[in-house]
Amino acid sequence: MDDAVPERMRTAATALLDALDEPARAAAGHRFDDEGRRWLEYRPRPRPGVCLADLDTAGRKAAHRLLATALSPAAYAQAMAIVALEEVLDRAEGWRRGRHSGDYWVAVFGDPAADDRWAWRFEGHHLSVSMTVVDDEVSPAPVFLGANPATVTHAGRPVSRPLGVEEDLARELLAAIGPAGRAAAVIADEAPEDIVSATRAAVGAPLVPLGVPRGRLGVTGRALLDQLVALYLDRLPTELAAREADRVAGGETHFAWAGPMRPGGRHYYRIQGEDLLVEYDNTADDGNHAHTVLRRPAGDFGADVLAAHHAHSH
Repeated sequence: MDDAVPERMRTAATALLDALDEPARAAAGHRFDDEGRRWLEYRPRPRPGVCLADLDTAGRKAAHRLLATALSPAAYAQAMAIVALEEVLDRAEGWRRGRHSGDYWVAVFGDPAADDRWAWRFEGHHLSVSMTVVDDEVSPAPVFLGANPATVTHAGRPVSRPLGVEEDLARELLAAIGPAGRAAAVIADEAPEDIVSATRAAVGAPLVPLGVPRGRLGVTGRALLDQLVALYLDRLPTELAAREADRVAGGETHFAWAGPMRPGGRHYYRIQGEDLLVEYDNTADDGNHAHTVLRRPAGDFGADVLAAHHAHSH
């Protein structure tokens, strides 16, 4: 892989730590083997790292520049819309919970300037991006994006809908695969309460039932499923997205849907492939609160690159 991405991450993470004063640096910096490295938490709770609200402008900008090294321009725009929704949600809740757009945290594990194994995470309510770098190879998962409210409307038209494409493309796929494809794809009449992998550090065994395999779809269905997979992989920088696409190409992919197919209802879908898991749900708040995640069950939190590193070392 082009070494531009790991080098950009190394430079941005080093600049972030350099921009922090000693207390903030102590809160942000952790050992690589810290148990908090394997962590996914998209609920509004305290988490390892330093809070952006406690940083000066230079520190906050350095944190955002680090986040930008892991996301494509479109995904970075989604992430910033999700951050801004904290203020929208706080207003809708009558300012009771004190939600704010500074309540996001950044943590660095290991020394990006010197170590051959290091990692970082940018996380807060409805946003969690974890990157692991080993021997200048980036392992880019999990990547979680959520939105509450999923849609803000005015006069029946959307004003804000950060994860709208993720829903619309899946619905196009459902429409295209026909009755037989939908009969295989729909695994439950009701959607689960949340993404099934939840906040677990390890996904574990493949989720069942799997849904409809790509090989059983027609040409249009296969093309739309490929577009949906690409939509999630394209959250990553171009070099990483291309590498991940090459990795999953040729393997069987399954698409599963749960819940009613009419727009506005509580719904869920997932895509599973070889070391690939995509989950989407829009179930809370009467179907106006969305969660999406891109995971690699065998490679989350750098498990793949660490295994290769250990095999080479020994």
